[in-house]
Amino acid sequence: MLKAYASQEGRPLADLGADDAAIAKAQWIDLFEPTEEEKARVLRATGFTIASEDDLDEIETSSRLSYDGHAIYMSMPLTIAANGPHPHSKPVGFVLSQERLITIRFLDSRAFRAFLEEQHRTPMDDAGPVGIFLTILEGIVEKLADLLETTRDELDRVSRTIFMHDPESGKRPGRQDRELQLTIKTIGRAGDLMSHVRDSLLGIDRILPFVTQAGDTWINKTHKERMKSLRRDVTSLTDYDNSLNNKMQFLLDATLGLINTAQNNIIKVLTVVSVVGVPPTLVASIYGMNFKDMPELNWAFGYPYGLTLIVLSAVLPLVWFRFRGWL
Repeated sequence: MLKAYASQEGRPLADLGADDAAIAKAQWIDLFEPTEEEKARVLRATGFTIASEDDLDEIETSSRLSYDGHAIYMSMPLTIAANGPHPHSKPVGFVLSQERLITIRFLDSRAFRAFLEEQHRTPMDDAGPVGIFLTILEGIVEKLADLLETTRDELDRVSRTIFMHDPESGKRPGRQDRELQLTIKTIGRAGDLMSHVRDSLLGIDRILPFVTQAGDTWINKTHKERMKSLRRDVTSLTDYDNSLNNKMQFLLDATLGLINTAQNNIIKVLTVVSVVGVPPTLVASIYGMNFKDMPELNWAFGYPYGLTLIVLSAVLPLVWFRFRGWL
């Protein structure tokens, strides 16, 4: 899909259509999963080459950031599917020049939709290519901040679940184990999301100083100030992401500690049962032998004596364990 937008100051961006004339005079060209034919049309109208998804997905700085003297070529990973079970990222590309901005997307991002909706309600004061570019980046940063806030709330809920966990709550051990396993999965999903958000923030943090330097002669002071402010926001979000990552690791260690404690309790119970069962088994084995000269075989109280000895041999280890504080 190809859309071309243009605007005058104080008016909303207008969709000019997708013909060659509209592409040539557009201030913003938005390509969503572009076909080869759409890429060729943009190349004919603007002279700018449109990269493929594989090219935009390269991780080297030299592949993500370049300047040919006419336009700045940029790419970064953008986190999507945050509400699904498997958050992931897709690359998004930018081509920025004095005359126009070109975006190449392979996802239906909420940041882009929100940008179009907001500027129709409140037209932009600066609808030039650089202004549009910065407004889009600001929207992306805002959405990333929302994701971190959602992750923070999720980790807070997990924290309450872990540290309000009562082993004496009467829940079956199997149910407690399942709850702790679900907690680990929740922490894992949060960590996965945070890693994708971190990649997006790193991409923006690389883009901003490069654009400032490459476009130093044609980017005005106001735009440079916005870039500085945006970069400060990115830095604060990166620090917050690191803080959440430390909290996530702490919660993961705490959850694994609870699981290990539960397993140790089970092993302790099994050990006590096995130890308690050994003396009675020994007594019963001794008096179960059928030797002719065993004096106890002729006792009138031999049977009660044997039962009493068996009970005592079982109770005394329990008393000893309790005295030592092992139970």
